[in-house]
Amino acid sequence: MNNRSFLLYSVFIAGLSLASLHAQGEPTNAREATAQNAKPNSITPEQKAAYAALVATLSPEEQAWERTLSENLGGFYFPIHQKDRIAGKVTAWNYVKDDPALLRMLIIGDSISRGYTLNVRSALAGQVNVHRAPANCGPTATGLAKLDVWLGSGEWNIITLNFGIHDRATPPDVYRANIIALITRLRKTGAKLYWVRTTPAPAGPNKENFTAAQCDQVNRIADELMSAEKIPSIDLYRAVEPQLTELQLPNNVHFSGKGYAVMGTEVARAVSAGLADTK
Repeated sequence: MNNRSFLLYSVFIAGLSLASLHAQGEPTNAREATAQNAKPNSITPEQKAAYAALVATLSPEEQAWERTLSENLGGFYFPIHQKDRIAGKVTAWNYVKDDPALLRMLIIGDSISRGYTLNVRSALAGQVNVHRAPANCGPTATGLAKLDVWLGSGEWNIITLNFGIHDRATPPDVYRANIIALITRLRKTGAKLYWVRTTPAPAGPNKENFTAAQCDQVNRIADELMSAEKIPSIDLYRAVEPQLTELQLPNNVHFSGKGYAVMGTEVARAVSAGLADTK
């Protein structure tokens, strides 16, 4: 390893140590859930060194993005990201090089939104530069604390957002106030906002203990607010509910690849339909 690679390696090890202090992220699918339960931080020194060497070859802009990920993905997701980058996998958190002729879109949400990000990116290719927040965004309280980091310094034309499953235990009045505060801040960006309705709870028990009653509550509060604020909603609840047993993983709030494809198509369709009046 040359000096430059070693320096970057040291920086990213420090970033990983800080990230590990955060709460671990929620996995997107069964494979990741199994990996999390077995070895939540399983990455070898050789893999870390390979990742650092890869980062050393990137442009300054891409290196800055990798640093942001190291500071925000946490002790579960960042090691997975490192290994994915070494393997050359395309993921929701890959750096997006903007086409300056296209609008810029940001996806804010938890691991459900992470699951459909690539589908949205593919469906809107040539129309919109589709980015996602550098985090598993969690509850509204995290959104209020981290929103400036997620927005970064660039300008946004379109922002889709969801907070629901992680707010299952948030008192209704706090959830309502937090969403209003988030909307107020996001409107300052000048972007066109879309609220994404929270997807259904599974019929059986699940690790998150997310219930149908909790899902109804967060959707009801958000529906009332979005109607009052005249913010369009993308109804992923209704998009997947008729085929829920086929699209959702057993006893899990997460979905199969087919489920994420259905959601990605619905998000892309709504955004594409609104492009004519998006600045």
